[in-house]
Amino acid sequence: MEVFAKNQNEENSPIIVRFQVRTNSFADNFYKVRTSITSTLDSGFSRTLEYEKSQHEGKTKREIEVLYDYEKGEVSYIENQSEPRITNIPGNVFDPLSIAYFFRLNPLTPGGKSVLPTCDGKRFQEVVVTAGQRERISLPHGKVFAIETNPSLKNLGGVFNKSPKGMLKVWYTDDQRRVPVRVSSKVVVGSFTASLVRADPPLLSYE
Repeated sequence: MEVFAKNQNEENSPIIVRFQVRTNSFADNFYKVRTSITSTLDSGFSRTLEYEKSQHEGKTKREIEVLYDYEKGEVSYIENQSEPRITNIPGNVFDPLSIAYFFRLNPLTPGGKSVLPTCDGKRFQEVVVTAGQRERISLPHGKVFAIETNPSLKNLGGVFNKSPKGMLKVWYTDDQRRVPVRVSSKVVVGSFTASLVRADPPLLSYE
């Protein structure tokens, strides 16, 4: 994931959050993934302005553009250049990617809860995210102290609605950088756990 200002020479320039995922050459033989997501937010990181997703996963190919019009109170969802699908929103909202970065802006409080108004273009929802306790977790480079965040899956929809025992968790380091170091998910179609392999500058390790 990378974050940068759209025009670094302008103080009020929009903020860009970009995320990319791809399988390696071995996994390409079974299920090739080339997916990139870009979120554009206002300079104060208070609302999403645009959300784009290029999804190439197996036989699935989607080009998605989501535009947020706060004057009209609506969001336009366009998939593969189709006619826009309109969803009404009550006010400022975040997209699914920006939520992941939102928790890096302020210190996490163990046991605390946050309610984030969210719209992916298809539906508006208020996602409740609970922070767990501070714990020491093992990573490939060593051990770090981190805090787990756990969104309420009933508000996420999609595949999570079909997973009675599903879960999604993201761990952030308990320091000023709040680096996401682990993601774990379990749904009806499968599960995975991903851990951070490298950070620049390196994370502090506690043995």
